[in-house]
Amino acid sequence: MYIVLLKFSANKAQAGQFVEGHKNWIKRGFDDGVFLLAGSLQPGLGGGIAAHNTTLPDLEERVNGDPFVAENVVSAEILEIAPARTDARLAFLSA
Repeated sequence: MYIVLLKFSANKAQAGQFVEGHKNWIKRGFDDGVFLLAGSLQPGLGGGIAAHNTTLPDLEERVNGDPFVAENVVSAEILEIAPARTDARLAFLSA
């Protein structure tokens, strides 16, 4: 399982130009069964994504395809988590 942090960076002011592409990129992540959750980092710091069902190299490639990343609207950090204990509703994450 992975947590992707997308923190606003130098080109933040240009986000409006790339927001539709970013939304489509997020939709593809959900459609492909990789993204579990996406939302905003508060207060207005950027965004975060929980991902699974992928490898780190594949996720890195996917993240680099985000228009926000490609255009330096955000900088990306990927954290890998090896779930050791989960709520029963999330048991699929430790499989």
